[in-house]
Amino acid sequence: MFIINVARRLQASTRQQCKALIITGTPRLSMNGDNFKRLKYTRNIGVKGLRNSKYHFESKEQKVPDVEEKDFAYENDSLNLEDSEYEDVVNGAMRLTRNFQVAHSVLILQPYVKWGPKRNMSTSPDDQLKEAEALVNSLPNWHVALSLKVPLESLERKALFGKGKLEELKTIVNDLRQAKGDSDKRLTCLFVSKGTLSFAQKSILESHFNLPVLDRYSIVIQILRLHATSAEARIQVAMAELPYIWAQAKDANLSKSRRTGWSLTDTQKEILRTRERKLKQELERIRTHRKLLRNKRKQNHYPIVAVVGYTNAGKTSLIKALTKEQSMQPKDQLFATLDVTAHAGLLPCNLKVIYMDTVGFMSDIPTGLIECFVATLEDAMLADVILHIQDVSHSCHQAQKEHVEKTLESLMHNLDIKGEENYQLPQIINVANKIDLLQDEKTTQFDSLLKVSCKNLSGLEELLSVIEKNILEVTARRQIIIRVRNGGSEMAWLYKNAAVVSTKADQNEPEFMLMDVIITEISFAQFKRHFCH
Repeated sequence: MFIINVARRLQASTRQQCKALIITGTPRLSMNGDNFKRLKYTRNIGVKGLRNSKYHFESKEQKVPDVEEKDFAYENDSLNLEDSEYEDVVNGAMRLTRNFQVAHSVLILQPYVKWGPKRNMSTSPDDQLKEAEALVNSLPNWHVALSLKVPLESLERKALFGKGKLEELKTIVNDLRQAKGDSDKRLTCLFVSKGTLSFAQKSILESHFNLPVLDRYSIVIQILRLHATSAEARIQVAMAELPYIWAQAKDANLSKSRRTGWSLTDTQKEILRTRERKLKQELERIRTHRKLLRNKRKQNHYPIVAVVGYTNAGKTSLIKALTKEQSMQPKDQLFATLDVTAHAGLLPCNLKVIYMDTVGFMSDIPTGLIECFVATLEDAMLADVILHIQDVSHSCHQAQKEHVEKTLESLMHNLDIKGEENYQLPQIINVANKIDLLQDEKTTQFDSLLKVSCKNLSGLEELLSVIEKNILEVTARRQIIIRVRNGGSEMAWLYKNAAVVSTKADQNEPEFMLMDVIITEISFAQFKRHFCH
Protein backbone atom coordinates (compact mmCIF):
# COMPACT_ATOMS: atom_id res chain seq x y z
CA MET A 1 0.00 0.00 0.00
CA PHE A 2 1.26 3.47 -0.84
CA ILE A 3 0.86 6.88 0.79
CA ILE A 4 0.96 9.65 -1.77
CA ASN A 5 1.46 13.21 -0.50
CA VAL A 6 -0.16 15.73 -2.79
CA ALA A 7 0.41 19.44 -2.09
CA ARG A 8 -1.73 22.09 -3.72
CA ARG A 9 -0.21 24.79 -5.85
CA LEU A 10 0.70 27.79 -3.64
CA GLN A 11 1.07 30.11 -6.59
CA ALA A 12 0.03 29.92 -10.20
CA SER A 13 3.68 29.85 -11.26
CA THR A 14 4.98 27.59 -8.47
CA ARG A 15 4.19 23.90 -7.99
CA GLN A 16 5.35 21.76 -5.11
CA GLN A 17 6.68 18.28 -5.80
CA CYS A 18 4.67 15.16 -4.91
CA LYS A 19 6.30 12.63 -2.63
CA ALA A 20 5.41 8.98 -2.21
CA LEU A 21 6.23 6.88 0.81
CA ILE A 22 5.94 3.10 1.01
CA ILE A 23 4.74 2.39 4.54
CA THR A 24 5.81 -1.25 4.78
CA GLY A 25 9.38 -0.48 5.84
CA THR A 26 10.76 -0.15 2.32
CA PRO A 27 12.90 2.78 1.17
CA ARG A 28 11.40 6.13 0.45
CA LEU A 29 10.48 6.88 -3.17
CA SER A 30 10.63 10.31 -4.71
CA MET A 31 8.07 11.09 -7.39
CA ASN A 32 9.38 14.18 -9.16
CA GLY A 33 8.56 15.65 -12.50
CA ASP A 34 11.15 13.56 -14.34
CA ASN A 35 9.65 10.36 -13.04
CA PHE A 36 6.18 11.39 -14.12
CA LYS A 37 7.30 12.29 -17.64
CA ARG A 38 8.10 8.63 -18.19
CA LEU A 39 4.48 7.69 -17.49
CA LYS A 40 2.32 7.84 -20.60
CA TYR A 41 -0.84 9.88 -20.21
CA THR A 42 -4.08 7.94 -20.60
CA ARG A 43 -7.50 9.52 -21.09
CA ASN A 44 -9.93 9.58 -18.20
CA ILE A 45 -12.23 6.56 -17.95
CA GLY A 46 -12.98 6.87 -14.25
CA VAL A 47 -16.27 5.98 -12.58
CA LYS A 48 -18.91 8.53 -13.39
CA GLY A 49 -21.37 10.10 -11.03
CA LEU A 50 -19.67 9.79 -7.64
CA ARG A 51 -18.95 12.95 -5.70
CA ASN A 52 -17.39 13.58 -2.31
CA SER A 53 -20.60 12.85 -0.43
CA LYS A 54 -20.72 10.10 2.16
CA TYR A 55 -24.34 9.40 1.21
CA HIS A 56 -23.25 7.78 -2.06
CA PHE A 57 -21.31 5.12 -0.17
CA GLU A 58 -24.00 4.37 2.42
CA SER A 59 -27.04 4.23 0.15
CA LYS A 60 -28.78 0.89 0.57
CA GLU A 61 -30.26 0.78 -2.90
CA GLN A 62 -27.64 1.49 -5.53
CA LYS A 63 -28.56 2.74 -8.99
CA VAL A 64 -26.29 2.64 -12.01
CA PRO A 65 -25.86 6.15 -13.37
CA ASP A 66 -25.83 6.42 -17.15
CA VAL A 67 -25.76 2.66 -17.75
CA GLU A 68 -29.21 1.53 -16.66
CA GLU A 69 -30.89 -0.93 -19.00
CA LYS A 70 -32.82 0.96 -21.66
CA ASP A 71 -35.99 -0.60 -23.02
CA PHE A 72 -35.28 -2.26 -26.36
CA ALA A 73 -37.79 -1.37 -29.06
CA TYR A 74 -38.60 -3.15 -32.30
CA GLU A 75 -37.15 -1.49 -35.39
CA ASN A 76 -39.09 -3.60 -37.88
CA ASP A 77 -42.75 -2.57 -37.61
CA SER A 78 -43.80 -5.47 -39.84
CA LEU A 79 -42.65 -8.04 -37.23
CA ASN A 80 -45.77 -9.27 -35.45
CA LEU A 81 -44.84 -11.79 -32.78
CA GLU A 82 -48.48 -12.82 -32.31
CA ASP A 83 -49.42 -13.30 -35.95
CA SER A 84 -52.48 -15.58 -36.13
CA GLU A 85 -51.20 -17.57 -39.13
CA TYR A 86 -47.93 -18.23 -37.34
CA GLU A 87 -49.79 -19.26 -34.16
CA ASP A 88 -51.60 -21.91 -36.23
CA VAL A 89 -48.23 -23.33 -37.20
CA VAL A 90 -47.04 -23.31 -33.57
CA ASN A 91 -50.19 -25.06 -32.42
CA GLY A 92 -49.69 -27.73 -35.06
CA ALA A 93 -46.04 -28.36 -34.19
CA MET A 94 -45.95 -27.69 -30.44
CA ARG A 95 -49.59 -27.86 -29.31
CA LEU A 96 -49.29 -24.41 -27.72
CA THR A 97 -51.43 -21.30 -27.61
CA ARG A 98 -51.04 -17.87 -26.04
CA ASN A 99 -54.21 -18.28 -23.99
CA PHE A 100 -52.76 -18.80 -20.50
CA GLN A 101 -56.22 -18.70 -18.90
CA VAL A 102 -57.23 -22.13 -20.22
CA ALA A 103 -57.06 -24.77 -17.47
CA HIS A 104 -55.10 -27.95 -18.15
CA SER A 105 -55.00 -31.23 -16.30
CA VAL A 106 -51.81 -33.06 -17.21
CA LEU A 107 -50.66 -36.66 -17.08
CA ILE A 108 -46.86 -36.67 -16.75
CA LEU A 109 -44.93 -39.64 -18.12
CA GLN A 110 -41.26 -39.78 -17.17
CA PRO A 111 -39.52 -42.33 -19.43
CA TYR A 112 -36.10 -43.57 -18.37
CA VAL A 113 -33.67 -46.23 -19.54
CA LYS A 114 -33.46 -49.08 -17.04
CA TRP A 115 -29.94 -50.24 -17.90
CA GLY A 116 -27.19 -49.98 -20.48
CA PRO A 117 -24.78 -47.24 -21.59
CA LYS A 118 -27.61 -44.75 -22.24
CA ARG A 119 -28.90 -44.94 -18.69
CA ASN A 120 -28.84 -41.55 -16.93
CA MET A 121 -26.37 -42.04 -14.08
CA SER A 122 -26.38 -38.44 -12.81
CA THR A 123 -30.09 -37.99 -12.08
CA SER A 124 -32.54 -40.54 -10.71
CA PRO A 125 -35.98 -41.10 -12.33
CA ASP A 126 -37.61 -39.75 -9.14
CA ASP A 127 -35.68 -36.48 -9.40
CA GLN A 128 -36.44 -36.21 -13.11
CA LEU A 129 -40.13 -36.66 -12.33
CA LYS A 130 -40.04 -33.95 -9.64
CA GLU A 131 -38.52 -31.51 -12.12
CA ALA A 132 -41.20 -32.39 -14.69
CA GLU A 133 -43.89 -31.69 -12.07
CA ALA A 134 -42.21 -28.35 -11.28
CA LEU A 135 -42.34 -27.40 -14.96
CA VAL A 136 -46.10 -28.03 -15.14
CA ASN A 137 -46.74 -26.24 -11.85
CA SER A 138 -44.89 -23.18 -13.18
CA LEU A 139 -47.80 -22.52 -15.54
CA PRO A 140 -50.95 -20.86 -14.20
CA ASN A 141 -54.13 -22.95 -14.39
CA TRP A 142 -52.10 -26.09 -15.10
CA HIS A 143 -52.07 -28.91 -12.58
CA VAL A 144 -50.74 -32.45 -12.44
CA ALA A 145 -53.48 -35.07 -12.57
CA LEU A 146 -51.02 -37.95 -12.21
CA SER A 147 -47.30 -38.48 -12.72
CA LEU A 148 -45.71 -41.82 -13.59
CA LYS A 149 -42.22 -43.21 -14.15
CA VAL A 150 -42.03 -45.46 -17.20
CA PRO A 151 -38.98 -47.78 -17.47
CA LEU A 152 -37.83 -48.48 -21.05
CA GLU A 153 -35.03 -50.30 -22.80
CA SER A 154 -34.51 -47.39 -25.21
CA LEU A 155 -35.83 -43.88 -25.83
CA GLU A 156 -35.40 -44.20 -29.59
CA ARG A 157 -38.32 -46.49 -30.50
CA LYS A 158 -40.73 -45.19 -33.11
CA ALA A 159 -43.68 -45.13 -30.70
CA LEU A 160 -41.39 -44.65 -27.68
CA PHE A 161 -43.42 -47.22 -25.71
CA GLY A 162 -44.02 -50.89 -26.54
CA LYS A 163 -47.49 -52.25 -27.36
CA GLY A 164 -48.02 -53.69 -23.88
CA LYS A 165 -47.02 -50.45 -22.18
CA LEU A 166 -49.20 -48.43 -24.56
CA GLU A 167 -52.27 -50.47 -23.60
CA GLU A 168 -51.44 -50.14 -19.92
CA LEU A 169 -51.13 -46.38 -20.25
CA LYS A 170 -54.30 -46.17 -22.33
CA THR A 171 -56.26 -47.76 -19.47
CA ILE A 172 -54.84 -45.15 -17.06
CA VAL A 173 -55.68 -42.34 -19.47
CA ASN A 174 -59.27 -43.55 -19.92
CA ASP A 175 -59.74 -43.79 -16.15
CA LEU A 176 -58.53 -40.20 -15.71
CA ARG A 177 -60.70 -38.90 -18.54
CA GLN A 178 -63.81 -40.47 -17.03
CA ALA A 179 -63.05 -39.28 -13.50
CA LYS A 180 -66.01 -37.83 -11.67
CA GLY A 181 -66.00 -34.27 -10.44
CA ASP A 182 -65.28 -30.92 -12.04
CA SER A 183 -65.15 -31.41 -15.82
CA ASP A 184 -62.54 -28.62 -16.08
CA LYS A 185 -60.12 -30.81 -14.13
CA ARG A 186 -60.40 -33.84 -16.35
CA LEU A 187 -57.34 -34.90 -18.32
CA THR A 188 -56.57 -32.52 -21.19
CA CYS A 189 -53.03 -33.43 -22.33
CA LEU A 190 -50.01 -35.69 -21.86
CA PHE A 191 -46.56 -34.43 -21.00
CA VAL A 192 -43.80 -36.87 -21.94
CA SER A 193 -40.78 -35.59 -20.00
CA LYS A 194 -38.19 -36.09 -22.74
CA GLY A 195 -36.13 -33.29 -24.30
CA THR A 196 -37.81 -33.56 -27.69
CA LEU A 197 -40.13 -36.09 -29.25
CA SER A 198 -40.03 -36.71 -32.98
CA PHE A 199 -43.15 -35.79 -34.88
CA ALA A 200 -43.73 -39.48 -35.59
CA GLN A 201 -43.60 -40.32 -31.88
CA LYS A 202 -46.05 -37.56 -31.04
CA SER A 203 -48.41 -38.53 -33.85
CA ILE A 204 -48.54 -42.17 -32.76
CA LEU A 205 -49.11 -41.27 -29.11
CA GLU A 206 -51.77 -38.67 -29.93
CA SER A 207 -53.68 -41.06 -32.16
CA HIS A 208 -53.46 -43.79 -29.50
CA PHE A 209 -54.57 -41.63 -26.55
CA ASN A 210 -56.63 -39.06 -28.48
CA LEU A 211 -54.98 -36.26 -26.50
CA PRO A 212 -52.39 -33.58 -27.30
CA VAL A 213 -48.83 -34.69 -26.43
CA LEU A 214 -46.12 -32.26 -25.30
CA ASP A 215 -42.39 -32.76 -24.66
CA ARG A 216 -40.00 -30.77 -22.42
CA TYR A 217 -39.08 -28.34 -25.18
CA SER A 218 -42.76 -27.46 -25.72
CA ILE A 219 -43.45 -27.00 -22.00
CA VAL A 220 -40.35 -24.83 -21.53
CA ILE A 221 -41.33 -22.65 -24.50
CA GLN A 222 -44.78 -22.20 -22.94
CA ILE A 223 -43.15 -21.07 -19.67
CA LEU A 224 -40.80 -18.72 -21.53
CA ARG A 225 -43.75 -17.22 -23.43
CA LEU A 226 -45.47 -16.57 -20.12
CA HIS A 227 -42.47 -14.85 -18.52
CA ALA A 228 -41.25 -12.95 -21.59
CA THR A 229 -42.43 -9.39 -21.05
CA SER A 230 -39.64 -7.22 -22.50
CA ALA A 231 -39.06 -6.85 -26.23
CA GLU A 232 -35.64 -8.50 -25.93
CA ALA A 233 -37.03 -11.56 -24.15
CA ARG A 234 -39.99 -11.96 -26.52
CA ILE A 235 -37.75 -11.80 -29.61
CA GLN A 236 -35.39 -14.42 -28.20
CA VAL A 237 -38.23 -16.75 -27.18
CA ALA A 238 -39.77 -16.36 -30.65
CA MET A 239 -36.41 -17.31 -32.16
CA ALA A 240 -36.17 -20.37 -29.89
CA GLU A 241 -39.46 -21.71 -31.29
CA LEU A 242 -38.32 -21.86 -34.92
CA PRO A 243 -35.67 -24.65 -34.80
CA TYR A 244 -38.22 -26.93 -33.13
CA ILE A 245 -40.92 -26.17 -35.72
CA TRP A 246 -38.53 -26.77 -38.64
CA ALA A 247 -37.36 -30.05 -37.08
CA GLN A 248 -40.94 -31.22 -36.57
CA ALA A 249 -41.85 -30.33 -40.16
CA LYS A 250 -38.80 -32.17 -41.52
CA ASP A 251 -39.62 -35.24 -39.45
CA ALA A 252 -43.25 -35.10 -40.60
CA ASN A 253 -42.09 -35.29 -44.22
CA LEU A 254 -39.55 -38.03 -43.59
CA SER A 255 -42.03 -40.18 -41.70
CA LYS A 256 -44.74 -39.53 -44.30
CA SER A 257 -47.03 -38.25 -41.60
CA ARG A 258 -49.06 -36.02 -43.88
CA ARG A 259 -52.02 -38.33 -43.37
CA THR A 260 -52.04 -37.30 -39.70
CA GLY A 261 -53.39 -33.92 -40.76
CA TRP A 262 -50.35 -31.68 -40.21
CA SER A 263 -47.67 -30.47 -42.56
CA LEU A 264 -46.35 -27.10 -43.61
CA THR A 265 -47.88 -25.56 -46.69
CA ASP A 266 -45.72 -23.47 -49.02
CA THR A 267 -47.37 -20.35 -47.59
CA GLN A 268 -46.55 -21.40 -44.02
CA LYS A 269 -42.96 -22.16 -44.96
CA GLU A 270 -42.64 -18.67 -46.41
CA ILE A 271 -44.16 -17.23 -43.22
CA LEU A 272 -41.52 -19.07 -41.17
CA ARG A 273 -38.65 -17.97 -43.42
CA THR A 274 -39.77 -14.34 -43.35
CA ARG A 275 -40.23 -14.45 -39.57
CA GLU A 276 -36.82 -16.06 -39.09
CA ARG A 277 -35.12 -13.44 -41.25
CA LYS A 278 -36.75 -10.56 -39.35
CA LEU A 279 -36.01 -12.12 -35.96
CA LYS A 280 -32.34 -12.56 -36.87
CA GLN A 281 -32.20 -8.89 -37.82
CA GLU A 282 -33.75 -7.93 -34.49
CA LEU A 283 -31.40 -10.27 -32.61
CA GLU A 284 -28.43 -8.62 -34.29
CA ARG A 285 -29.79 -5.26 -33.16
CA ILE A 286 -30.09 -6.64 -29.63
CA ARG A 287 -26.46 -7.75 -29.69
CA THR A 288 -25.41 -4.32 -30.92
CA HIS A 289 -27.57 -2.69 -28.22
CA ARG A 290 -26.04 -4.87 -25.49
CA LYS A 291 -22.55 -4.19 -26.82
CA LEU A 292 -23.13 -0.44 -26.58
CA LEU A 293 -24.24 -0.86 -22.96
CA ARG A 294 -21.15 -2.96 -22.20
CA ASN A 295 -18.89 -0.37 -23.81
CA LYS A 296 -20.50 2.39 -21.78
CA ARG A 297 -19.93 0.46 -18.56
CA LYS A 298 -16.35 -0.17 -19.68
CA GLN A 299 -15.81 3.52 -20.32
CA ASN A 300 -17.09 4.23 -16.83
CA HIS A 301 -14.87 1.41 -15.57
CA TYR A 302 -17.57 -0.52 -13.73
CA PRO A 303 -16.44 -4.07 -12.86
CA ILE A 304 -19.03 -6.66 -13.94
CA VAL A 305 -20.05 -9.70 -11.88
CA ALA A 306 -22.26 -12.16 -13.81
CA VAL A 307 -24.54 -14.39 -11.74
CA VAL A 308 -25.33 -17.72 -13.41
CA GLY A 309 -26.80 -21.03 -12.32
CA TYR A 310 -29.45 -23.68 -12.76
CA THR A 311 -33.01 -22.35 -12.96
CA ASN A 312 -34.48 -21.52 -9.52
CA ALA A 313 -31.10 -21.79 -7.78
CA GLY A 314 -31.59 -18.37 -6.18
CA LYS A 315 -29.67 -16.02 -8.48
CA THR A 316 -32.08 -13.09 -8.20
CA SER A 317 -32.42 -13.59 -4.43
CA LEU A 318 -28.64 -13.45 -4.01
CA ILE A 319 -28.32 -10.27 -6.07
CA LYS A 320 -31.05 -8.67 -3.97
CA ALA A 321 -29.23 -9.68 -0.78
CA LEU A 322 -25.91 -8.29 -2.06
CA THR A 323 -27.29 -5.02 -3.44
CA LYS A 324 -30.22 -4.41 -1.03
CA GLU A 325 -32.25 -3.43 -4.10
CA GLN A 326 -35.83 -3.55 -2.81
CA SER A 327 -37.39 -3.35 -6.27
CA MET A 328 -36.19 -6.87 -7.10
CA GLN A 329 -38.87 -9.52 -6.58
CA PRO A 330 -37.45 -13.06 -6.67
CA LYS A 331 -39.96 -15.80 -7.50
CA ASP A 332 -39.93 -19.47 -6.61
CA GLN A 333 -40.50 -20.45 -10.24
CA LEU A 334 -38.59 -22.05 -13.07
CA PHE A 335 -37.32 -19.58 -15.68
CA ALA A 336 -38.68 -16.61 -13.72
CA THR A 337 -35.81 -14.46 -15.08
CA LEU A 338 -35.45 -14.16 -18.86
CA ASP A 339 -33.85 -10.72 -19.21
CA VAL A 340 -30.23 -10.04 -18.36
CA THR A 341 -30.56 -7.07 -16.01
CA ALA A 342 -27.93 -4.87 -14.32
CA HIS A 343 -27.94 -4.15 -10.59
CA ALA A 344 -25.37 -1.93 -8.84
CA GLY A 345 -23.82 -2.86 -5.52
CA LEU A 346 -20.88 -1.89 -3.35
CA LEU A 347 -17.95 -4.03 -2.27
CA PRO A 348 -16.50 -3.66 1.25
CA CYS A 349 -13.87 -1.26 -0.16
CA ASN A 350 -16.68 0.99 -1.50
CA LEU A 351 -15.94 0.01 -5.09
CA LYS A 352 -19.11 -0.02 -7.14
CA VAL A 353 -19.76 -3.18 -9.19
CA ILE A 354 -22.59 -4.27 -11.45
CA TYR A 355 -24.25 -7.67 -10.92
CA MET A 356 -25.78 -9.16 -14.08
CA ASP A 357 -28.83 -11.40 -13.51
CA THR A 358 -29.17 -14.07 -16.21
CA VAL A 359 -31.59 -16.68 -17.53
CA GLY A 360 -31.31 -20.01 -15.71
CA PHE A 361 -30.17 -23.26 -17.32
CA MET A 362 -31.98 -26.62 -17.31
CA SER A 363 -31.00 -30.14 -18.28
CA ASP A 364 -32.61 -32.37 -20.91
CA ILE A 365 -33.50 -29.56 -23.27
CA PRO A 366 -31.43 -28.86 -26.39
CA THR A 367 -28.58 -26.42 -25.78
CA GLY A 368 -29.82 -24.57 -28.85
CA LEU A 369 -32.79 -23.31 -26.87
CA ILE A 370 -30.52 -21.53 -24.38
CA GLU A 371 -28.22 -20.40 -27.19
CA CYS A 372 -31.11 -18.35 -28.61
CA PHE A 373 -30.46 -16.11 -25.58
CA VAL A 374 -26.82 -15.66 -26.57
CA ALA A 375 -27.42 -11.99 -27.42
CA THR A 376 -27.95 -11.26 -23.74
CA LEU A 377 -25.87 -14.09 -22.28
CA GLU A 378 -22.82 -12.45 -23.86
CA ASP A 379 -23.00 -9.98 -20.97
CA ALA A 380 -22.33 -12.86 -18.58
CA MET A 381 -19.62 -14.45 -20.70
CA LEU A 382 -17.75 -11.13 -20.98
CA ALA A 383 -17.95 -10.26 -17.29
CA ASP A 384 -14.90 -9.77 -15.07
CA VAL A 385 -16.04 -12.47 -12.62
CA ILE A 386 -18.77 -15.15 -12.74
CA LEU A 387 -20.71 -16.25 -9.65
CA HIS A 388 -22.02 -19.80 -10.12
CA ILE A 389 -24.97 -20.08 -7.74
CA GLN A 390 -25.76 -23.66 -6.73
CA ASP A 391 -28.79 -24.92 -4.82
CA VAL A 392 -26.96 -27.35 -2.52
CA SER A 393 -30.23 -28.36 -0.85
CA HIS A 394 -31.37 -29.98 -4.11
CA SER A 395 -30.92 -33.74 -4.37
CA CYS A 396 -29.48 -33.31 -7.89
CA HIS A 397 -27.05 -30.56 -6.94
CA GLN A 398 -24.02 -32.24 -8.52
CA ALA A 399 -25.82 -32.97 -11.81
CA GLN A 400 -27.11 -29.38 -11.96
CA LYS A 401 -23.61 -28.04 -11.29
CA GLU A 402 -22.10 -30.14 -14.08
CA HIS A 403 -24.86 -29.13 -16.51
CA VAL A 404 -24.24 -25.41 -15.91
CA GLU A 405 -20.50 -25.87 -16.40
CA LYS A 406 -21.05 -27.76 -19.67
CA THR A 407 -23.50 -25.10 -20.89
CA LEU A 408 -21.00 -22.32 -20.15
CA GLU A 409 -18.35 -24.18 -22.12
CA SER A 410 -20.78 -24.63 -25.02
CA LEU A 411 -21.73 -20.96 -25.00
CA MET A 412 -18.07 -19.97 -24.90
CA HIS A 413 -17.45 -21.79 -28.19
CA ASN A 414 -20.56 -20.28 -29.82
CA LEU A 415 -19.90 -16.66 -28.96
CA ASP A 416 -18.87 -14.32 -31.76
CA ILE A 417 -16.41 -12.21 -29.80
CA LYS A 418 -14.48 -10.07 -32.21
CA GLY A 419 -10.99 -9.19 -31.11
CA GLU A 420 -10.97 -11.92 -28.44
CA GLU A 421 -8.97 -14.66 -30.15
CA ASN A 422 -7.67 -16.12 -26.88
CA TYR A 423 -10.93 -15.69 -25.00
CA GLN A 424 -11.32 -17.76 -21.85
CA LEU A 425 -14.12 -17.98 -19.31
CA PRO A 426 -13.82 -15.39 -16.54
CA GLN A 427 -12.83 -16.43 -13.05
CA ILE A 428 -15.69 -18.51 -11.57
CA ILE A 429 -16.63 -18.27 -7.88
CA ASN A 430 -18.72 -21.26 -6.75
CA VAL A 431 -21.43 -20.34 -4.24
CA ALA A 432 -23.39 -22.87 -2.18
CA ASN A 433 -26.83 -21.28 -1.78
CA LYS A 434 -29.78 -22.37 0.43
CA ILE A 435 -27.35 -23.74 3.02
CA ASP A 436 -29.98 -23.01 5.69
CA LEU A 437 -32.08 -25.90 4.34
CA LEU A 438 -29.40 -28.47 5.24
CA GLN A 439 -28.63 -29.99 8.61
CA ASP A 440 -25.31 -28.89 10.09
CA GLU A 441 -23.58 -32.23 9.58
CA LYS A 442 -24.41 -32.14 5.85
CA THR A 443 -22.93 -28.70 5.24
CA THR A 444 -19.34 -29.89 5.70
CA GLN A 445 -19.33 -31.51 2.26
CA PHE A 446 -19.57 -28.01 0.77
CA ASP A 447 -16.61 -26.52 2.65
CA SER A 448 -14.83 -25.96 -0.67
CA LEU A 449 -17.64 -23.60 -1.72
CA LEU A 450 -18.71 -20.26 -0.31
CA LYS A 451 -21.74 -21.14 1.79
CA VAL A 452 -24.53 -18.56 1.89
CA SER A 453 -28.22 -18.27 2.66
CA CYS A 454 -30.23 -15.56 0.95
CA LYS A 455 -33.04 -16.19 3.42
CA ASN A 456 -31.15 -15.44 6.65
CA LEU A 457 -28.35 -13.45 4.91
CA SER A 458 -25.54 -15.61 6.29
CA GLY A 459 -22.18 -15.86 4.53
CA LEU A 460 -22.62 -12.66 2.52
CA GLU A 461 -19.70 -10.79 4.10
CA GLU A 462 -17.25 -13.57 3.23
CA LEU A 463 -18.67 -13.78 -0.29
CA LEU A 464 -18.28 -10.02 -0.81
CA SER A 465 -14.66 -10.22 0.38
CA VAL A 466 -13.90 -12.98 -2.14
CA ILE A 467 -15.63 -11.03 -4.93
CA GLU A 468 -13.61 -7.95 -3.98
CA LYS A 469 -10.31 -9.86 -4.03
CA ASN A 470 -11.03 -11.32 -7.48
CA ILE A 471 -12.25 -8.02 -8.93
CA LEU A 472 -9.16 -6.15 -7.76
CA GLU A 473 -6.90 -8.80 -9.28
CA VAL A 474 -8.76 -9.12 -12.59
CA THR A 475 -9.19 -5.38 -13.18
CA ALA A 476 -5.65 -4.47 -12.02
CA ARG A 477 -6.79 -2.10 -9.31
CA ARG A 478 -4.60 -1.12 -6.37
CA GLN A 479 -5.24 0.22 -2.88
CA ILE A 480 -3.38 3.43 -2.07
CA ILE A 481 -3.46 6.04 0.71
CA ILE A 482 -3.14 9.53 -0.77
CA ARG A 483 -2.55 12.69 1.28
CA VAL A 484 -4.48 15.65 -0.13
CA ARG A 485 -5.69 19.04 1.05
CA ASN A 486 -9.18 18.86 2.56
CA GLY A 487 -11.79 20.16 0.09
CA GLY A 488 -9.25 20.57 -2.67
CA SER A 489 -9.54 19.63 -6.34
CA GLU A 490 -7.46 16.49 -5.76
CA MET A 491 -10.00 15.26 -3.21
CA ALA A 492 -12.92 15.90 -5.57
CA TRP A 493 -11.08 14.16 -8.41
CA LEU A 494 -10.51 11.02 -6.32
CA TYR A 495 -14.16 10.85 -5.25
CA LYS A 496 -15.11 11.00 -8.91
CA ASN A 497 -12.55 8.61 -10.36
CA ALA A 498 -11.75 6.12 -7.58
CA ALA A 499 -13.50 4.11 -4.88
CA VAL A 500 -12.85 5.83 -1.54
CA VAL A 501 -12.48 3.24 1.21
CA SER A 502 -12.03 5.74 4.06
CA THR A 503 -10.76 9.22 4.89
CA LYS A 504 -9.21 10.66 8.01
CA ALA A 505 -7.49 13.87 8.95
CA ASP A 506 -3.70 14.02 9.10
CA GLN A 507 -2.87 14.28 12.81
CA ASN A 508 0.13 16.49 12.13
CA GLU A 509 -1.56 18.81 9.65
CA PRO A 510 -5.38 18.80 10.07
CA GLU A 511 -5.90 20.76 6.84
CA PHE A 512 -4.79 17.63 4.97
CA MET A 513 -6.69 14.34 4.62
CA LEU A 514 -5.44 10.79 4.22
CA MET A 515 -7.64 9.13 1.59
CA ASP A 516 -7.61 5.33 1.33
CA VAL A 517 -8.71 4.64 -2.25
CA ILE A 518 -9.08 1.80 -4.76
CA ILE A 519 -7.91 3.00 -8.15
CA THR A 520 -7.03 1.54 -11.55
CA GLU A 521 -3.54 1.89 -12.96
CA ILE A 522 -4.89 4.09 -15.74
CA SER A 523 -6.68 6.45 -13.37
CA PHE A 524 -3.67 6.50 -11.06
CA ALA A 525 -1.43 7.53 -13.93
CA GLN A 526 -3.90 10.26 -14.85
CA PHE A 527 -4.04 11.49 -11.27
CA LYS A 528 -0.26 11.87 -11.22
CA ARG A 529 -0.41 13.62 -14.59
CA HIS A 530 -2.89 16.18 -13.24
CA PHE A 531 -1.59 16.84 -9.75
CA CYS A 532 2.02 15.65 -9.42
CA HIS A 533 4.54 17.72 -11.34
